[in-house]
Amino acid sequence: MNGAATLPAEALFFRDLQLVTTRIHASEDVEQLVRDVSPDICRALGAERITLYLADADVGAIVAKVNTGLQTARALRLRVGPRSIAGFVAMTGRALNIADVYDADALRQIHPELAFLREVDRRSGYRTREMMALPIVEAGTSYGVLQVMNQLQGRPFSALEFDAAAELAGTLATALRRRLQEALHPRAMATRYDGLVADGVVAADELHRCTQLARQQRQEVEQVLQSECQVRPAQIGASLARHFGVPYEPYRRARIRSSLLQGLLRREFVQSHGWMPLEESPEGLVILCLDPEAVRRSRVVPQVFPRAGRLAWRVTTQLEFEQTLAQLYGTEPGALDGMLSDAASPLEDEADTLLESAAADNELVKFVNKCIVEAHQQGASDIHIEPQPGRGRTAIRFRIDGVLQPYTEVPAPFRRALVTRLKIMCDLDISERRRPQDGKIVFRRFGPLDIELRVATIPSAGGVEDVVIRLLSSGEPMPMDALELSADNQRRLLSVITHPHGLFYVCGPTGSGKTTTLHAVLSHLNTSEVKIWTAEDPVEITQKGLRQVQVNKKAGLDFAGLMRAFLRADPDIIMIGESRDRETVSMSVEASLTGHLVFSTLHTNSAPESITRLLDMGMDPFNFADALLGVLAQRLARRLCACKQPFEADKAAVDALVGEYSEELRGTAAWRADGGSADRLRQQWMARFGHEGRLQFYRPLGCEACRGSGYRGRLGLHELLLVDARLRALIQRRAPVSELLPAALEGGMRTLKMDGIGKVLAGQTDMAQVRAVCLR
Repeated sequence: MNGAATLPAEALFFRDLQLVTTRIHASEDVEQLVRDVSPDICRALGAERITLYLADADVGAIVAKVNTGLQTARALRLRVGPRSIAGFVAMTGRALNIADVYDADALRQIHPELAFLREVDRRSGYRTREMMALPIVEAGTSYGVLQVMNQLQGRPFSALEFDAAAELAGTLATALRRRLQEALHPRAMATRYDGLVADGVVAADELHRCTQLARQQRQEVEQVLQSECQVRPAQIGASLARHFGVPYEPYRRARIRSSLLQGLLRREFVQSHGWMPLEESPEGLVILCLDPEAVRRSRVVPQVFPRAGRLAWRVTTQLEFEQTLAQLYGTEPGALDGMLSDAASPLEDEADTLLESAAADNELVKFVNKCIVEAHQQGASDIHIEPQPGRGRTAIRFRIDGVLQPYTEVPAPFRRALVTRLKIMCDLDISERRRPQDGKIVFRRFGPLDIELRVATIPSAGGVEDVVIRLLSSGEPMPMDALELSADNQRRLLSVITHPHGLFYVCGPTGSGKTTTLHAVLSHLNTSEVKIWTAEDPVEITQKGLRQVQVNKKAGLDFAGLMRAFLRADPDIIMIGESRDRETVSMSVEASLTGHLVFSTLHTNSAPESITRLLDMGMDPFNFADALLGVLAQRLARRLCACKQPFEADKAAVDALVGEYSEELRGTAAWRADGGSADRLRQQWMARFGHEGRLQFYRPLGCEACRGSGYRGRLGLHELLLVDARLRALIQRRAPVSELLPAALEGGMRTLKMDGIGKVLAGQTDMAQVRAVCLR
């Protein structure tokens, strides 16, 4: 609410600042203009007075040219150095926001010799309190210092005011640099391309002719310069950099899309507004622009990236901007077909040798690499390649946040060569089309990304082969707090995983985050005092301190064989990637009963069902009951984007939600513990989730960041069953799920749907997404 309340005042603040910067850009006499608009500057920054110092490089000093508070004809000249605040800023290029200039200890912490020049206050009869001092510098050249003094409300200048003053100092630097250039070259920099004339790249009459021709043909001037005068993009970039006073940024092939930066903006927005974020750098967030001045004046960038401390502006040519746009945001619709149009069309009945040759076609290789790169850039977990029989086109879809989304289609003649190319990348048999095959691609051998992909080919109706590619989320383990367990589930989980021995399972379908959760648990337990062995297929997440082994069926290394090897290697903790057979499970039980803590995963729907599934594998119920510590079932539901729209929940909606939550609780001791009535449950929800005496739900809205879907990212729903004495007795007599579930609920477990309802009330997701992934 605070952010919404302050928005109008902040908008007025930036409007006043923009008026000042626009007037400075349009002025020929910068010093006189600053004198004229100094009241506007003070009002915009909430200050009492300002001082503008200009550099006198010949004598190593700065001279006060504008001083709204010094009533004297004598000019104030300061040596560049630490004996004054302005001199220190001119020397170091460091911006300062000082709460009290008379606080000598605080100044000495900045620099041992730094001091406030009190003589100025004595001569003017003015008492300086707060001060912002900012260097007026551009491209490494210092033009002076801007001092802003005494906040009108008597408080230190805020971060917002400090950022605005820094932007004003940057505007002054650009204006002063242009004034200096115009003094040396009276005709220089009238347009953004005049630098080409100054550098002797083109003659003045040639530039004028190209400008006229571009207007007549309705083309970009840059395009005409390149076609008519053979001007290179780098030469145009140098002229743009000189005109705008910011560095030129060429197109670089090695850039990789960042979902935290480019993911916030849609391609259409970037294309129409002419700017995009590139990367974080020591200078700040790098912003690539076609017109840096227009983008600065719009004030859009700080609104999109409010946490960016500093912005580093870059200018580029139209051609290179479009190349970077295609690189980071993907090609436009239809462009992928264009890539394949240059490739030789293979025939369906080609021999394997000819098909292999077609799969190595340069255009097809680039097409496959681009699909994989764009899937990674868009945050996809899987790529689905789905050929149609006959002359039907091959559909390619990406699974993003758990939902399949169309990506492109491939003409029928290329489908077999496309599958063959993928088989070659993961060393599969290209002649085998009747049986499913599994493989792995180390993509750094073929493209710019250091990622691994798991590939599965499956023969389907019509004599075609489907391919599903899983993009493995390699990287660092997620911390426990990031799993978004409820407070009660996190407390209970931490209590059980610290047992010295026992067996703990994480269950759920493929892609539900089981491996991520187990690595978060292992990261919590990973200390120098314990030895941890893991057997994984494949190794997706690496951790220092863990001894991780990749399953290799061809070499005879399966889960059961690795489990036997681990028991001879003095482990404290063992993690088995998946319990697929009786041998692996029985060895896990044996290991847990002999003093080891064992973790594994299981493909089951719920925590109670996992117990019956493991018993059905032939486990001795008494040993299994003694070994089992607990089971965590989980699902991933789509998370509401920040653009979500709140609405007040009416009584009927709350009653329906209470009914769903308590469906399996009624009649159990757990229901009595939760209050024993719907009214009591409503009161508990109101205490935890209420907003001004009401319960709120949220609906998806849609914005640029979520591509109009209303959802962005996923969050976990959890069901944690811990084995107590009552559950242990039920396991020993092979009780069915209908008996295990009430006992688990009375022991503190809450089902996946119950956990999801709590996250609906917290505004993290909605019931449609919870119901989509939960059985109950």
